[in-house]
Amino acid sequence: MSASGGNRAVIAALLANLGIALTKFLAWAFSGSASMLAEAIHSLADSGNQLLLLFGGRQARRRADAEHPFGYGRERYVYAFVVAIILFSIGGVFSVIEGIDKLQHPHELENLWLPLVVLLLAIGLESFSLRTAIRESNHHRAAGESWFGFIRHAKAPELPVVLLEDVAALTGLVFALFGVGLSGLTGNPVFDALGTLLIGLLLIAVAIVLGIETKSLLVGEGARPADQRAIEAAITGGGEISHLIHIKTLYLGPDELLVAAKLGFAADLPLARVASDIDAIEARIRAAVPIARVIYLEPDLYRAHGEPEASARRQITPPPPTAEVIVASSD
Repeated sequence: MSASGGNRAVIAALLANLGIALTKFLAWAFSGSASMLAEAIHSLADSGNQLLLLFGGRQARRRADAEHPFGYGRERYVYAFVVAIILFSIGGVFSVIEGIDKLQHPHELENLWLPLVVLLLAIGLESFSLRTAIRESNHHRAAGESWFGFIRHAKAPELPVVLLEDVAALTGLVFALFGVGLSGLTGNPVFDALGTLLIGLLLIAVAIVLGIETKSLLVGEGARPADQRAIEAAITGGGEISHLIHIKTLYLGPDELLVAAKLGFAADLPLARVASDIDAIEARIRAAVPIARVIYLEPDLYRAHGEPEASARRQITPPPPTAEVIVASSD
């Protein structure tokens, strides 16, 4: 995913949330609605989250150096994880605490029309933000891929984060509208407190999902199955090697993939020929999967017991010790 697509969605969400947060705080100040306060804190937290995502994207573009030889691409994952923590603590936990307090100490709402107008306005602005995020995500979502699959498998964190935040924000606004509306109709402020609790629980659930997904990216994920197959085909497609012994991939950042493979060459090939063949294989990998920018290919000698080398079966995982003997050329 290009950074520009994610940035457009993040900036749209930032502008929407700043305006929404200001109007919600004003509505809370004049009405005393706990749901409005929870929603105002939610929008303020979302605004901070979008600033963190933009800052993380800028940090990730720094050049590799001696201390970080593979670059800073994973900074985007770090800041996305921080966003999940903020959404959980400031957004979710605060709203739950506020809702419990309002259940214990109910407060009758004032100027009821103001929070209702603000909530309807906020629903419109959040819908615009979500529409932008969906449009940008559709440029990068595979054909036939579900939204759950996109959020689960996306390697760039910005769009999934904004999508989840916007969906949570719209759902939270519905909860707030439910709480404030019923409180106004019945004169019972308990409904407003219940709306606040629902908002808090929703934010905690979204934060947990974000935390799990970004944690997986921080630990390190390999290439998508389609990219993995394309890389394997590029390695074996030229006929230079007799055996693909094993291959490992790792995302160094959303737009940079590391590929490391051990290749079996014929024992009688001269070194210059092996080096030329490796250069050709690297070129095919980069053509097939452009984000494969860091490639390490190790040549080995391959000999299989009990079968001619030409008929050896290609394997992706290291074979059992009894099946073959591999002698590393570096030894």
